Amino acid sequence: MKIVVLESLGLPEEEVRSIAKPITNKGHELVVYEDKTEDIEVLKDRVKDAEILVIANMPLKGEVISAAENLKMISVAFTGVDHVDLDVCKEEDIKVSNAAGYSTSSVAELAYGLIISLLRNIVPLDEVTRLGQTAAGYSQFDLSGKNLGVIGTGAIGSKVAEIGLAFGCNVFAYNRSEKDELKKLGVKYLTLDELLKESDIVTIHLPNTKETEGLINKEKIRLMKPTALLINTARGPIVDNNALAQALKDGKIAGAGVDVFDMEPPLPKDYPLLNAPNIVVTPHIGFATKEAMIRRAYITFENISKWEEGKQQNIIL
Repeated sequence: MKIVVLESLGLPEEEVRSIAKPITNKGHELVVYEDKTEDIEVLKDRVKDAEILVIANMPLKGEVISAAENLKMISVAFTGVDHVDLDVCKEEDIKVSNAAGYSTSSVAELAYGLIISLLRNIVPLDEVTRLGQTAAGYSQFDLSGKNLGVIGTGAIGSKVAEIGLAFGCNVFAYNRSEKDELKKLGVKYLTLDELLKESDIVTIHLPNTKETEGLINKEKIRLMKPTALLINTARGPIVDNNALAQALKDGKIAGAGVDVFDMEPPLPKDYPLLNAPNIVVTPHIGFATKEAMIRRAYITFENISKWEEGKQQNIIL
């Protein structure tokens, strides 16, 4: 069986090969490409003999998938799979698994890094300190006692809610289904509009689907308090970033922390959020801790082993 890793998994190749030894020790071939390319013809050539593909967050188009005539399974080293043409996978009966849970704590921690950076003005105060100035003119706010609104209570959202309770926040949540374990801890479920109106901090933890794309639009942002913060460490298209940039410029909300956009960084210099005030931006790093990279590599290759045994796990298709 030929397994092709189409992009770097964020670890040295020798470490990837070490993690994959339970598979390669069975005689399976592992081909690893460290250079990421979007050249369709190059990708077609790389996948042509593959029976298993491994990708992280690179787009995997239908024409590339179809070029892999022997392809049986795709193991996605990522939680979201909206970058994979699942319609073609369905048509060609290709199984797909994701690396569920590998970055739960990592993304939750970044969300709080962005929140605290905004509440304490850490980024601008770093600059003024280096210039020999003081904190005069810069506000400081507690996280404890704030109303924290968590949109989406899957694994990551649930972790964020639990941490919020530990910080002393009043935690509200919005999700299609309610989790009794969170409610027992003190999390209160609200409608989306209620959550947006009541929260001092709104943090998004939803997948990008047809239903969630553009969910936080101009009208929804208008529901938020003028003192509120919006945090997005989920998927970029969930938020109308043009509307968010305008809301920040107009003072409709107080600030934002954004790790994900409607394109992958590097962002063009005229990207709206880059010219908005009171925003901390990071280049899609929520998932990318060293520990998370190791976890996802183990999950990704375990997915292949389980599929080979007829016990597919982390099933998308």
